[in-house]
Amino acid sequence: METDASRATVLMSGGVDSAACAYFLRSQGMTVDGIFVDYGQAAALREAHAVAAVANYLALPMRQIRLSGTDACEVGEVLGRNAFLLFAALLATRGRSALLALGVHAGTPYYDCSPAFVETVSKTIAEHTDGRVSVVAPFVTWTKKDIFDYFRSADLPVALTYSCEAGTEPTCGVCASCWDRKALGC
Repeated sequence: METDASRATVLMSGGVDSAACAYFLRSQGMTVDGIFVDYGQAAALREAHAVAAVANYLALPMRQIRLSGTDACEVGEVLGRNAFLLFAALLATRGRSALLALGVHAGTPYYDCSPAFVETVSKTIAEHTDGRVSVVAPFVTWTKKDIFDYFRSADLPVALTYSCEAGTEPTCGVCASCWDRKALGC
């Protein structure tokens, strides 16, 4: 199987971070597509709508995966989420993209948003693909504000994004994602 060295698949959540990641990689000359995974998160429906809006705006080809047979996820940290999402993307793309990308950033307490996680999972995925595929997280050392500033400087529309772990409309206002958006003024 041939891997396209100029292709990146971005894990899309419908939020600012993944939208900025897709835009960033494309600005680096990559051919970018996206993948959205519905793993039973409370916000899946609203995230899927935001992902579709962002993908349409950025003209990104999108793929959606739905995991069934699991209990609904609680609001907050979902242990193993980013590792699962990356391996789901690897399976769905069949290793055709040279890069699997996610928009994780500094300032979160979750292990699966850390440089150590990105390094470990990238090594594991590279081993599974004989080095054809690796994981990148271009914002892993950036703060949420750094990403938001980049997002705004690229004139990306915040109104297309959605970030609320409860999946409500109006948003819950109390989850970590809502607090981030409130702190950033979006």
